[in-house]
Amino acid sequence: LPAPPRIFQGRGDETQQLVQMLSGKSPRVAILGAGGIGKTSLAKVVLHHPNIAGQHEHRFFVPCDSATTAIELAAVVGAHLGLNPKPNLTHTVISNLSGRTTSLLILDNLDTTWESMASRQDVEDFLALLDNVETLSLLITLRGAERPGRINWTRPFLPPLQPLTTEAAMDMFMDIADDVHAPEEVEQLLRFTDNLPLAVDLMAHLVDSDGCSNVLASLEQEKTNILSLGYDRRSNLDVSIGISLNSPRIAAIPHALDLLRILSILPDGLSDVELLHIKFPIPGVLSCQGVLLSTSLAYLDERNRLKALVPI
Repeated sequence: LPAPPRIFQGRGDETQQLVQMLSGKSPRVAILGAGGIGKTSLAKVVLHHPNIAGQHEHRFFVPCDSATTAIELAAVVGAHLGLNPKPNLTHTVISNLSGRTTSLLILDNLDTTWESMASRQDVEDFLALLDNVETLSLLITLRGAERPGRINWTRPFLPPLQPLTTEAAMDMFMDIADDVHAPEEVEQLLRFTDNLPLAVDLMAHLVDSDGCSNVLASLEQEKTNILSLGYDRRSNLDVSIGISLNSPRIAAIPHALDLLRILSILPDGLSDVELLHIKFPIPGVLSCQGVLLSTSLAYLDERNRLKALVPI
């Protein structure tokens, strides 16, 4: 199993809700949210929670990044179950899980496979087979705000993850970069991250090596470019954002990007009334709003105003 995250702040309520949900009978739970919002970290914390470990004789954490079809997804799951490879492991996986007692299966980054309309139906068919295994607890992480169909998801749903509170973002920053930096400079830096955990993490590591003043000067010029430190989508902010921007759902409603551009220059976002009454030159503005919300490129704040995360 992967280790729990070394640094983890501000998801106490979500952790408690997930542990409670996964303690029920045959739970089916989805952790949703934007890229870089901390879905995988939360799943790993829950994976190692004492209550969850005590209630599940078998626990499996399956990264799904490499799977582009349902057959490949079954193969990846089968490999983690210790099954011998063959052309289609779908029914072998289901049979294996059905023969186990109290198993937890976490499918991480399922959006890689499910996002494509070409593979979505087959992926949902596979998930429906998993749903029939009564001794299985199923947890998925998925970019966006939509849950796959054909699954009897446990209610009440876990809401899509929101950015960290300012206090939690500050705690996370200090865990990485120590507390020797001027508070006003740290607060200024965190405004560039919108408390997105991946952005906070990358920002803190930059400050730890370069200092607050130098990073602030660079941010004024380069924005998210200086936060693109890694080579995979978990550690590179531009790549993480790009995956969402290039998703099939966005491609189907391209004018959604026009609305996103408008939101990116409106720190206070837009209310429903403003969205409908301001004559934006955007066809199907409500459809555009819907797809931005479903992909978590935008979110509704506590006042129900539509906003884009600052790094986007």
